[in-house]
Amino acid sequence: MSTLERARCGLKAHPLAADAALAAGVLACMVAGSFAAPQGHHGLTWDVHAPSLLSLLLMLAGAAALVFRRRAPKTVLAVTGTVSLVECVTGDPRAPVAMSAVIALFTVAATTDRSTTWRLGLLTMTVLTAAAMLAGPLPWYAQENLGVLAWTGIGATAGDAVRSRRAVVQAIRDRAERAERTREEEARRRVAEERLRIARDLHDVVAHHIALVNVQAGVAAHVMDKRPDQAKEALAHVREAGRSALDELRATVGLLRQSGDPEAPTEPAPGLSRLEELADTFRSAGLPVSVARADQGTELPAAVDLAAYRIVQEALTNVRKHAGPDAEAEVSVVRVGPNVEVTVLDDGPGKPGAPGAGHASEDGGGHGLLGMRERVTALGGTLTTGPRYGGGFRVHAILPVKTTTAQGEPV
Repeated sequence: MSTLERARCGLKAHPLAADAALAAGVLACMVAGSFAAPQGHHGLTWDVHAPSLLSLLLMLAGAAALVFRRRAPKTVLAVTGTVSLVECVTGDPRAPVAMSAVIALFTVAATTDRSTTWRLGLLTMTVLTAAAMLAGPLPWYAQENLGVLAWTGIGATAGDAVRSRRAVVQAIRDRAERAERTREEEARRRVAEERLRIARDLHDVVAHHIALVNVQAGVAAHVMDKRPDQAKEALAHVREAGRSALDELRATVGLLRQSGDPEAPTEPAPGLSRLEELADTFRSAGLPVSVARADQGTELPAAVDLAAYRIVQEALTNVRKHAGPDAEAEVSVVRVGPNVEVTVLDDGPGKPGAPGAGHASEDGGGHGLLGMRERVTALGGTLTTGPRYGGGFRVHAILPVKTTTAQGEPV
Protein backbone atom coordinates (compact mmCIF):
# COMPACT_ATOMS: atom_id res chain seq x y z
CA MET A 1 0.00 0.00 0.00
CA SER A 2 1.42 3.37 -1.03
CA THR A 3 1.84 6.35 1.28
CA LEU A 4 -1.06 8.16 -0.40
CA GLU A 5 -3.40 5.20 0.08
CA ARG A 6 -2.40 4.85 3.72
CA ALA A 7 -3.07 8.55 4.29
CA ARG A 8 -6.45 8.26 2.60
CA CYS A 9 -7.42 5.28 4.77
CA GLY A 10 -6.29 7.18 7.88
CA LEU A 11 -8.47 10.17 6.98
CA LYS A 12 -11.49 7.93 6.39
CA ALA A 13 -10.95 6.33 9.78
CA HIS A 14 -10.79 9.78 11.49
CA PRO A 15 -13.33 12.07 9.76
CA LEU A 16 -12.96 14.87 12.32
CA ALA A 17 -9.22 15.09 11.63
CA ALA A 18 -9.93 15.10 7.88
CA ASP A 19 -12.40 17.97 8.28
CA ALA A 20 -9.92 19.88 10.43
CA ALA A 21 -7.28 19.49 7.70
CA LEU A 22 -9.80 20.66 5.10
CA ALA A 23 -10.72 23.69 7.24
CA ALA A 24 -7.03 24.62 7.57
CA GLY A 25 -6.58 24.39 3.81
CA VAL A 26 -9.67 26.51 3.15
CA LEU A 27 -8.46 29.11 5.67
CA ALA A 28 -5.08 29.27 3.96
CA CYS A 29 -6.74 29.75 0.56
CA MET A 30 -9.04 32.48 1.87
CA VAL A 31 -6.18 34.38 3.53
CA ALA A 32 -4.02 34.10 0.40
CA GLY A 33 -6.91 35.18 -1.81
CA SER A 34 -7.62 38.23 0.35
CA PHE A 35 -4.38 39.85 -0.88
CA ALA A 36 -5.55 39.77 -4.52
CA ALA A 37 -7.77 42.70 -5.45
CA PRO A 38 -8.79 44.10 -8.85
CA GLN A 39 -6.90 47.23 -9.90
CA GLY A 40 -7.26 49.20 -13.11
CA HIS A 41 -8.23 47.44 -16.32
CA HIS A 42 -5.57 44.75 -16.38
CA GLY A 43 -7.12 42.13 -14.10
CA LEU A 44 -5.85 41.00 -10.72
CA THR A 45 -2.64 42.35 -9.17
CA TRP A 46 -1.14 41.84 -5.75
CA ASP A 47 -2.18 44.51 -3.28
CA VAL A 48 0.26 45.44 -0.55
CA HIS A 49 -2.61 46.10 1.86
CA ALA A 50 -3.41 43.29 4.28
CA PRO A 51 -7.07 42.32 4.85
CA SER A 52 -8.94 44.08 7.62
CA LEU A 53 -9.21 42.62 11.09
CA LEU A 54 -12.94 41.98 10.60
CA SER A 55 -12.27 40.05 7.40
CA LEU A 56 -9.64 37.95 9.18
CA LEU A 57 -12.07 37.17 12.00
CA LEU A 58 -14.79 36.26 9.52
CA MET A 59 -12.44 33.97 7.60
CA LEU A 60 -11.34 32.30 10.84
CA ALA A 61 -14.98 31.79 11.98
CA GLY A 62 -15.99 30.32 8.61
CA ALA A 63 -13.02 27.92 8.56
CA ALA A 64 -13.59 26.86 12.18
CA ALA A 65 -17.21 26.01 11.40
CA LEU A 66 -16.10 23.65 8.61
CA VAL A 67 -14.50 21.35 11.19
CA PHE A 68 -18.03 20.21 12.14
CA ARG A 69 -19.47 20.08 8.61
CA ARG A 70 -20.25 16.34 8.72
CA ARG A 71 -21.79 16.37 12.18
CA ALA A 72 -24.15 19.33 11.56
CA PRO A 73 -24.08 20.29 7.87
CA LYS A 74 -27.11 22.61 7.98
CA THR A 75 -25.86 24.45 11.07
CA VAL A 76 -22.43 24.88 9.49
CA LEU A 77 -24.07 26.24 6.33
CA ALA A 78 -26.00 28.77 8.41
CA VAL A 79 -22.81 29.93 10.19
CA THR A 80 -20.69 30.17 7.04
CA GLY A 81 -23.53 31.83 5.15
CA THR A 82 -23.86 34.46 7.89
CA VAL A 83 -20.14 35.34 7.95
CA SER A 84 -20.14 35.43 4.12
CA LEU A 85 -23.13 37.76 4.17
CA VAL A 86 -21.34 40.13 6.58
CA GLU A 87 -18.25 40.12 4.37
CA CYS A 88 -20.30 40.82 1.22
CA VAL A 89 -21.76 43.93 2.87
CA THR A 90 -18.70 45.31 4.71
CA GLY A 91 -15.62 44.06 2.85
CA ASP A 92 -13.79 46.63 0.75
CA PRO A 93 -11.85 45.08 -0.87
CA ARG A 94 -13.85 41.91 -0.31
CA ALA A 95 -12.10 38.79 1.07
CA PRO A 96 -13.16 35.38 -0.29
CA VAL A 97 -15.06 34.37 2.88
CA ALA A 98 -17.81 32.92 0.65
CA MET A 99 -15.44 29.98 -0.04
CA SER A 100 -16.42 28.49 3.35
CA ALA A 101 -20.13 28.80 2.44
CA VAL A 102 -19.47 27.03 -0.87
CA ILE A 103 -17.81 24.09 0.96
CA ALA A 104 -20.67 23.96 3.50
CA LEU A 105 -23.28 24.01 0.70
CA PHE A 106 -21.40 21.19 -1.06
CA THR A 107 -21.56 19.13 2.16
CA VAL A 108 -25.29 19.72 2.59
CA ALA A 109 -25.96 18.66 -1.02
CA ALA A 110 -23.79 15.54 -0.65
CA THR A 111 -25.41 14.38 2.61
CA THR A 112 -29.10 15.25 2.17
CA ASP A 113 -31.76 14.75 -0.46
CA ARG A 114 -32.23 16.71 -3.68
CA SER A 115 -35.23 18.74 -2.51
CA THR A 116 -33.31 19.99 0.54
CA THR A 117 -30.38 20.86 -1.72
CA TRP A 118 -32.65 22.88 -3.99
CA ARG A 119 -34.23 24.82 -1.12
CA LEU A 120 -31.03 25.62 0.79
CA GLY A 121 -28.99 26.14 -2.37
CA LEU A 122 -31.41 28.68 -3.85
CA LEU A 123 -31.74 30.43 -0.50
CA THR A 124 -27.95 30.73 -0.07
CA MET A 125 -27.38 31.86 -3.67
CA THR A 126 -30.19 34.41 -3.55
CA VAL A 127 -29.28 35.96 -0.17
CA LEU A 128 -25.53 36.24 -0.79
CA THR A 129 -25.88 37.50 -4.37
CA ALA A 130 -28.60 40.02 -3.49
CA ALA A 131 -26.60 41.31 -0.51
CA ALA A 132 -23.47 41.69 -2.63
CA MET A 133 -25.32 43.52 -5.42
CA LEU A 134 -27.60 45.73 -3.33
CA ALA A 135 -25.64 46.45 -0.13
CA GLY A 136 -22.02 45.87 -1.07
CA PRO A 137 -19.44 48.53 -1.84
CA LEU A 138 -19.04 47.37 -5.46
CA PRO A 139 -21.43 48.14 -8.35
CA TRP A 140 -24.18 45.58 -8.74
CA TYR A 141 -22.78 44.42 -12.08
CA ALA A 142 -19.27 43.75 -10.72
CA GLN A 143 -17.69 40.40 -11.57
CA GLU A 144 -17.20 39.59 -7.88
CA ASN A 145 -20.98 39.68 -7.35
CA LEU A 146 -21.57 37.31 -10.24
CA GLY A 147 -18.77 35.12 -8.88
CA VAL A 148 -20.70 34.62 -5.64
CA LEU A 149 -23.68 33.38 -7.65
CA ALA A 150 -21.55 31.08 -9.81
CA TRP A 151 -19.51 29.51 -6.98
CA THR A 152 -22.51 28.78 -4.75
CA GLY A 153 -24.28 27.16 -7.71
CA ILE A 154 -21.20 25.05 -8.48
CA GLY A 155 -20.98 23.91 -4.84
CA ALA A 156 -24.62 22.78 -4.76
CA THR A 157 -24.38 21.03 -8.16
CA ALA A 158 -21.13 19.22 -7.31
CA GLY A 159 -22.50 18.01 -3.97
CA ASP A 160 -25.67 16.68 -5.60
CA ALA A 161 -23.57 14.83 -8.20
CA VAL A 162 -21.48 13.22 -5.45
CA ARG A 163 -24.61 12.17 -3.56
CA SER A 164 -26.12 10.64 -6.72
CA ARG A 165 -22.95 8.70 -7.45
CA ARG A 166 -22.81 7.35 -3.91
CA ALA A 167 -26.44 6.27 -4.17
CA VAL A 168 -25.78 4.44 -7.44
CA VAL A 169 -22.71 2.68 -6.02
CA GLN A 170 -24.62 1.69 -2.88
CA ALA A 171 -27.53 0.36 -4.95
CA ILE A 172 -25.13 -1.77 -7.01
CA ARG A 173 -23.50 -3.07 -3.84
CA ASP A 174 -26.88 -3.86 -2.28
CA ARG A 175 -28.01 -5.74 -5.39
CA ALA A 176 -24.80 -7.77 -5.41
CA GLU A 177 -25.18 -8.64 -1.72
CA ARG A 178 -28.85 -9.52 -2.19
CA ALA A 179 -28.02 -11.73 -5.18
CA GLU A 180 -25.30 -13.47 -3.16
CA ARG A 181 -27.70 -14.09 -0.28
CA THR A 182 -30.31 -15.42 -2.69
CA ARG A 183 -27.80 -17.82 -4.26
CA GLU A 184 -26.73 -19.07 -0.84
CA GLU A 185 -30.32 -19.54 0.33
CA GLU A 186 -31.22 -21.37 -2.89
CA ALA A 187 -28.18 -23.64 -2.50
CA ARG A 188 -29.11 -24.42 1.11
CA ARG A 189 -32.71 -25.11 0.11
CA ARG A 190 -31.67 -27.49 -2.66
CA VAL A 191 -29.28 -29.31 -0.31
CA ALA A 192 -32.04 -29.68 2.30
CA GLU A 193 -34.50 -31.00 -0.31
CA GLU A 194 -31.95 -33.48 -1.63
CA ARG A 195 -31.10 -34.70 1.86
CA LEU A 196 -34.81 -35.16 2.60
CA ARG A 197 -35.34 -37.08 -0.62
CA ILE A 198 -32.39 -39.39 0.05
CA ALA A 199 -33.58 -39.92 3.63
CA ARG A 200 -37.01 -40.95 2.33
CA ASP A 201 -35.45 -43.39 -0.13
CA LEU A 202 -33.28 -44.93 2.58
CA HIS A 203 -36.28 -45.26 4.89
CA ASP A 204 -38.38 -46.94 2.21
CA VAL A 205 -35.64 -49.37 1.21
CA VAL A 206 -34.65 -50.34 4.74
CA ALA A 207 -38.21 -50.60 6.09
CA HIS A 208 -39.37 -52.77 3.18
CA HIS A 209 -36.51 -55.24 3.00
CA ILE A 210 -35.87 -55.53 6.72
CA ALA A 211 -39.56 -56.30 7.24
CA LEU A 212 -39.34 -59.10 4.64
CA VAL A 213 -36.13 -60.43 6.15
CA ASN A 214 -37.71 -60.46 9.60
CA VAL A 215 -40.78 -62.34 8.38
CA GLN A 216 -38.82 -64.93 6.42
CA ALA A 217 -36.34 -65.43 9.24
CA GLY A 218 -39.24 -66.08 11.60
CA VAL A 219 -40.69 -68.62 9.20
CA ALA A 220 -37.33 -70.36 8.85
CA ALA A 221 -36.86 -70.57 12.62
CA HIS A 222 -40.38 -71.96 13.06
CA VAL A 223 -40.13 -74.77 10.51
CA MET A 224 -36.40 -75.51 10.74
CA ASP A 225 -36.79 -78.78 12.60
CA LYS A 226 -40.00 -80.18 11.07
CA ARG A 227 -39.85 -78.89 7.47
CA PRO A 228 -36.25 -78.17 6.49
CA ASP A 229 -37.16 -77.73 2.81
CA GLN A 230 -39.55 -74.88 3.62
CA ALA A 231 -36.93 -73.40 5.97
CA LYS A 232 -34.39 -73.53 3.16
CA GLU A 233 -36.82 -71.75 0.87
CA ALA A 234 -37.44 -69.06 3.50
CA LEU A 235 -33.70 -68.53 3.93
CA ALA A 236 -33.35 -68.18 0.18
CA HIS A 237 -35.95 -65.41 0.30
CA VAL A 238 -33.98 -63.81 3.14
CA ARG A 239 -30.84 -63.89 1.02
CA GLU A 240 -32.68 -62.44 -1.98
CA ALA A 241 -34.23 -59.66 0.13
CA GLY A 242 -30.82 -58.82 1.59
CA ARG A 243 -29.25 -58.69 -1.86
CA SER A 244 -32.03 -56.42 -3.14
CA ALA A 245 -31.65 -54.16 -0.11
CA LEU A 246 -27.92 -53.85 -0.68
CA ASP A 247 -28.42 -53.08 -4.37
CA GLU A 248 -30.97 -50.35 -3.68
CA LEU A 249 -28.90 -48.91 -0.84
CA ARG A 250 -25.87 -48.82 -3.12
CA ALA A 251 -27.87 -47.01 -5.81
CA THR A 252 -29.28 -44.51 -3.30
CA VAL A 253 -26.06 -43.79 -1.44
CA GLY A 254 -24.28 -43.60 -4.79
CA LEU A 255 -26.06 -40.30 -5.35
CA LEU A 256 -23.84 -38.82 -2.66
CA ARG A 257 -20.64 -39.65 -4.53
CA GLN A 258 -18.68 -36.96 -6.31
CA SER A 259 -18.45 -36.97 -10.08
CA GLY A 260 -14.94 -38.41 -10.06
CA ASP A 261 -15.64 -41.24 -7.62
CA PRO A 262 -15.42 -44.78 -9.03
CA GLU A 263 -18.25 -47.26 -9.28
CA ALA A 264 -20.99 -44.75 -9.91
CA PRO A 265 -24.42 -46.44 -10.04
CA THR A 266 -25.63 -47.15 -13.53
CA GLU A 267 -28.86 -49.06 -12.75
CA PRO A 268 -31.99 -46.92 -13.15
CA ALA A 269 -34.14 -46.18 -10.13
CA PRO A 270 -37.04 -48.59 -9.59
CA GLY A 271 -40.43 -47.71 -11.05
CA LEU A 272 -43.83 -49.18 -11.84
CA SER A 273 -42.24 -51.48 -14.41
CA ARG A 274 -41.03 -53.52 -11.42
CA LEU A 275 -44.44 -53.54 -9.71
CA GLU A 276 -45.03 -57.27 -10.25
CA GLU A 277 -41.56 -58.05 -8.95
CA LEU A 278 -42.32 -55.99 -5.86
CA ALA A 279 -45.63 -57.80 -5.35
CA ASP A 280 -43.87 -61.17 -5.66
CA THR A 281 -41.56 -60.32 -2.77
CA PHE A 282 -44.59 -59.74 -0.55
CA ARG A 283 -46.35 -62.85 -1.82
CA SER A 284 -43.29 -64.88 -0.90
CA ALA A 285 -43.51 -63.38 2.58
CA GLY A 286 -47.09 -64.65 2.96
CA LEU A 287 -49.09 -61.56 1.97
CA PRO A 288 -51.55 -62.16 -0.89
CA VAL A 289 -51.26 -59.20 -3.27
CA SER A 290 -53.36 -58.60 -6.37
CA VAL A 291 -52.26 -56.03 -8.94
CA ALA A 292 -54.49 -54.26 -11.44
CA ARG A 293 -53.22 -51.69 -13.92
CA ALA A 294 -55.16 -49.43 -16.27
CA ASP A 295 -52.56 -46.82 -17.11
CA GLN A 296 -52.38 -47.73 -20.82
CA GLY A 297 -48.60 -47.84 -20.87
CA THR A 298 -48.24 -44.24 -19.72
CA GLU A 299 -44.67 -42.99 -19.76
CA LEU A 300 -44.11 -41.31 -16.41
CA PRO A 301 -41.32 -38.88 -15.51
CA ALA A 302 -38.58 -40.51 -13.47
CA ALA A 303 -39.56 -38.68 -10.28
CA VAL A 304 -43.24 -39.65 -10.58
CA ASP A 305 -42.37 -43.26 -11.49
CA LEU A 306 -40.08 -43.60 -8.47
CA ALA A 307 -42.62 -41.94 -6.15
CA ALA A 308 -45.40 -44.31 -7.29
CA TYR A 309 -43.15 -47.33 -6.72
CA ARG A 310 -42.11 -46.14 -3.26
CA ILE A 311 -45.71 -45.43 -2.25
CA VAL A 312 -46.76 -48.98 -3.16
CA GLN A 313 -43.70 -50.39 -1.44
CA GLU A 314 -44.29 -48.47 1.79
CA ALA A 315 -48.03 -49.17 1.80
CA LEU A 316 -47.53 -52.92 1.35
CA THR A 317 -44.85 -52.89 4.03
CA ASN A 318 -47.33 -51.30 6.42
CA VAL A 319 -49.93 -53.92 5.49
CA ARG A 320 -47.46 -56.72 6.20
CA LYS A 321 -46.39 -55.23 9.51
CA HIS A 322 -49.67 -53.94 10.91
CA ALA A 323 -52.73 -55.41 9.14
CA GLY A 324 -52.61 -58.87 10.67
CA PRO A 325 -51.66 -62.36 9.44
CA ASP A 326 -54.83 -62.93 7.38
CA ALA A 327 -54.86 -59.63 5.52
CA GLU A 328 -54.92 -59.37 1.74
CA ALA A 329 -53.82 -56.36 -0.31
CA GLU A 330 -54.94 -54.88 -3.61
CA VAL A 331 -52.84 -52.55 -5.72
CA SER A 332 -54.26 -50.54 -8.60
CA VAL A 333 -52.64 -48.04 -10.97
CA VAL A 334 -55.07 -46.04 -13.13
CA ARG A 335 -54.54 -43.19 -15.58
CA VAL A 336 -57.23 -40.53 -15.04
CA GLY A 337 -56.86 -37.50 -17.29
CA PRO A 338 -53.61 -35.66 -16.58
CA ASN A 339 -52.96 -37.75 -13.46
CA VAL A 340 -52.07 -41.28 -12.50
CA GLU A 341 -53.82 -42.64 -9.40
CA VAL A 342 -52.17 -45.25 -7.21
CA THR A 343 -54.33 -47.08 -4.67
CA VAL A 344 -53.35 -49.70 -2.09
CA LEU A 345 -56.15 -51.40 -0.12
CA ASP A 346 -56.15 -54.06 2.56
CA ASP A 347 -58.89 -55.84 4.48
CA GLY A 348 -56.98 -56.64 7.62
CA PRO A 349 -58.40 -55.83 11.05
CA GLY A 350 -55.00 -54.79 12.28
CA LYS A 351 -53.03 -55.87 15.32
CA PRO A 352 -54.62 -55.12 18.70
CA GLY A 353 -53.72 -51.67 19.98
CA ALA A 354 -52.14 -50.48 16.74
CA PRO A 355 -53.14 -46.95 15.72
CA GLY A 356 -54.94 -46.13 12.50
CA ALA A 357 -56.61 -49.51 12.01
CA GLY A 358 -53.33 -51.29 12.32
CA HIS A 359 -51.21 -48.84 10.33
CA ALA A 360 -48.51 -46.49 11.52
CA SER A 361 -50.01 -43.02 11.49
CA GLU A 362 -48.36 -39.68 11.03
CA ASP A 363 -49.21 -38.76 14.61
CA GLY A 364 -48.34 -42.14 16.05
CA GLY A 365 -44.59 -41.98 15.67
CA GLY A 366 -44.26 -43.66 12.27
CA HIS A 367 -42.56 -42.00 9.33
CA GLY A 368 -43.98 -44.10 6.47
CA LEU A 369 -47.14 -42.11 5.81
CA LEU A 370 -45.32 -38.84 6.41
CA GLY A 371 -42.66 -39.82 3.88
CA MET A 372 -45.31 -40.75 1.31
CA ARG A 373 -47.09 -37.43 1.82
CA GLU A 374 -43.85 -35.49 1.39
CA ARG A 375 -43.09 -37.33 -1.85
CA VAL A 376 -46.54 -36.66 -3.30
CA THR A 377 -46.60 -33.02 -2.18
CA ALA A 378 -43.17 -32.37 -3.71
CA LEU A 379 -44.56 -33.48 -7.10
CA GLY A 380 -47.70 -31.36 -6.81
CA GLY A 381 -50.03 -34.30 -6.10
CA THR A 382 -52.32 -35.28 -3.23
CA LEU A 383 -52.32 -38.23 -0.83
CA THR A 384 -55.31 -39.57 1.09
CA THR A 385 -54.92 -42.22 3.80
CA GLY A 386 -57.29 -43.65 6.37
CA PRO A 387 -59.33 -46.60 7.55
CA ARG A 388 -61.87 -48.20 5.21
CA TYR A 389 -65.50 -48.60 6.07
CA GLY A 390 -65.96 -52.14 7.38
CA GLY A 391 -62.27 -52.68 8.18
CA GLY A 392 -58.93 -52.36 6.54
CA PHE A 393 -56.90 -49.38 5.36
CA ARG A 394 -56.68 -47.32 2.17
CA VAL A 395 -53.80 -45.37 0.65
CA HIS A 396 -54.71 -43.28 -2.40
CA ALA A 397 -52.19 -41.07 -4.23
CA ILE A 398 -52.90 -38.77 -7.17
CA LEU A 399 -49.71 -37.92 -9.07
CA PRO A 400 -49.48 -35.56 -12.06
CA VAL A 401 -48.17 -37.22 -15.20
CA LYS A 402 -46.31 -34.00 -16.09
CA THR A 403 -44.39 -32.32 -13.29
CA THR A 404 -42.98 -28.78 -13.37
CA THR A 405 -39.59 -27.40 -12.53
CA ALA A 406 -38.94 -24.53 -10.13
CA GLN A 407 -39.21 -22.13 -13.08
CA GLY A 408 -42.64 -23.48 -14.00
CA GLU A 409 -41.48 -25.26 -17.17
CA PRO A 410 -43.00 -28.72 -17.83
CA VAL A 411 -40.69 -31.66 -17.60
